[in-house]
Amino acid sequence: MNATTPSKNNDFRLGITLSLIANAVWGSAAFYWLETKPVDSIDVLANRGAWTLPAVLLVLIISQRVASVGRLLREPRVWVVMFVAAALITINWGVFLYAVTHGKATEASLGYFLLPILSVVIGMMFFKEQPSVPQKVAIAMGLVAIAVQLFAVGSIPFIALALSLSFAVYGAIRKMIQADAIEGLFIESLFLFPAGLCWIVLHDGAGLFQHGLKVDIFLMLSGAFTAIPLITHVTAARLLPLSTIGLLSYVGPTLQLIVAQLVLKEDTPVLTLVSLGIVWCGLAFIVVDNLHLLRRFKKWQ
Repeated sequence: MNATTPSKNNDFRLGITLSLIANAVWGSAAFYWLETKPVDSIDVLANRGAWTLPAVLLVLIISQRVASVGRLLREPRVWVVMFVAAALITINWGVFLYAVTHGKATEASLGYFLLPILSVVIGMMFFKEQPSVPQKVAIAMGLVAIAVQLFAVGSIPFIALALSLSFAVYGAIRKMIQADAIEGLFIESLFLFPAGLCWIVLHDGAGLFQHGLKVDIFLMLSGAFTAIPLITHVTAARLLPLSTIGLLSYVGPTLQLIVAQLVLKEDTPVLTLVSLGIVWCGLAFIVVDNLHLLRRFKKWQ
């Protein structure tokens, strides 16, 4: 027992480090995508789709997991499910790119704070999951936050809802097949690559070789930028309890909000910040509930 404790402690520290790296990359992603200006958001999206496939394929080759993906691709159901998943992740990427390049990074962070609440709702609707009382409170507070945002800007927060809904449904769709994040991203990339490549060819390079070497580098490395935090996140998820991963996942949108307010200097209505505060309170109920479940699980082990 004593011999395994240092190993477990090392795994825990490594998991924390990798998860923080992943969420730091996601939270500061606005800096990366702003470097692709003046390329249009849809052109950046096409490049991201095209360059993700070779980046993820390289990871699969290095990790010797090509054969496992090959087995998945023999199932017709996998192709159908992953086509839908690819469409949803494209929407998510596109909306986020638009948000961070058009002064809407704060609303984007609101979307990712709403994500765990919407995931509970989807679990209720499609997987017959019964929410606990704290989860019901969190859902109610999420609805209040949307109402406050509606009052603050006079319209529905479409960016926040599009980001959170697309990713929440994406997560639910991905539960239908037994593929981890890297394998799934590769299969999705099989759909994204031809679409992105066609767009690049038909639109004179979609920003490539038009705005200098720096922009070209950021466009061509967009696939690696997509894959690297995902790889570190998946590795961390294998080393840490899910409750810990859930808590660390809030680092990303928190950094997004900090970047939007302090670095990008976005002019955000006070009521929008109030709506964020309401969402945080709702998330606190979910966090406490998850910690309570974890303690009960450990008690019965």
